[in-house]
Amino acid sequence: MFEDKIKAYVNKISELKENILTEEATKTSLIMPFFAMLGYDVFNPVEFVPEFVADVGIKKHEKVDYAIRLNGEPIILIEAKSINEKLEKHDSQLFRYFATSKVKFAILTNGIVYKFFTDLDAPNIMDGTPFLTVDLLDLRDSDIAELKKFQKDAFDVSNIINTASDLKYCGIVKQFLKDEFSNPSDDMVRFVANKRLYDGRFTQPVVDRFKPIVKKAISQYISDLVNDKIKSALTIQEAEVAEGEIIDTPITDDNTDSVVTTEEELQAFYIIKSLLGNTTELSRITYKDTLSYFAVLVDGKVTRWICRIYFKENIKYIVIPKDGSNIKYTVETSDDIYKLSKPLKDRLLQLL
Repeated sequence: MFEDKIKAYVNKISELKENILTEEATKTSLIMPFFAMLGYDVFNPVEFVPEFVADVGIKKHEKVDYAIRLNGEPIILIEAKSINEKLEKHDSQLFRYFATSKVKFAILTNGIVYKFFTDLDAPNIMDGTPFLTVDLLDLRDSDIAELKKFQKDAFDVSNIINTASDLKYCGIVKQFLKDEFSNPSDDMVRFVANKRLYDGRFTQPVVDRFKPIVKKAISQYISDLVNDKIKSALTIQEAEVAEGEIIDTPITDDNTDSVVTTEEELQAFYIIKSLLGNTTELSRITYKDTLSYFAVLVDGKVTRWICRIYFKENIKYIVIPKDGSNIKYTVETSDDIYKLSKPLKDRLLQLL
């Protein structure tokens, strides 16, 4: 399965990255294996073309590091940089190459971060902002889903373009919110203060006065949201806990907008998934997050749950059904989950 391949590849990056010092080493050790994992024949110069010629204006014989061809036509340009380089300053170079060809996608990468570009804003002119950025050392399930679309056997230009616009603008909004929440701009402060705080003229001293207040208020609001979720979860748990066991309550979609999946929950999920890899196909192991718990499922069916994870501030345990009862296992760290390999596998076998 693709998910297994990419996770094995990510593990390889972690092992190799400290010993990769040059651009050429990045290409051969990381970038070529990445595209091989996507199904391309990186040793076939007809399909995976090294030093693809892309004439730029009066500059002739300009070369892109790689081009991927399907059915004889170039479809993706790839500009490769050293693992030690940041990618921001190289966008303009790839921009020039993109305009000289009929490709629909361009990728800028240093072997760890992959930036995917297309021409959403104007035909044949590469957008200044990538529609997808994937950091393989901070890989999410949503990233894997998008990367799967770039597999050779699944590659469909229309399918990717149809989702590229939403991906691009969602990414921009998320980055904007992240920046504003961590360090509110003067415009943000003026907007908030003008709505609720201040009726006078906005001079710079006024903005400077309100900026730390706005930042503190945003931080407290986010904290309150998290605490409300925890309180809600604890209230439900108190109703569920009876003599060390958990009542089997169904998963619902109530308040899904308030659900925030934590990194710790995802880490636990991937550990459990790895433990069950020899028992069934990894693609069958999925999850569903709720306000009260994080459930690990078979085939996405809420009635076929392998375990439920309760990771809150002061409560950390996992519930695994056995012989008609729900057994509660306390965990202090994610590493403790490895000790639950047998009950997890026993439960999975009951569901298969």
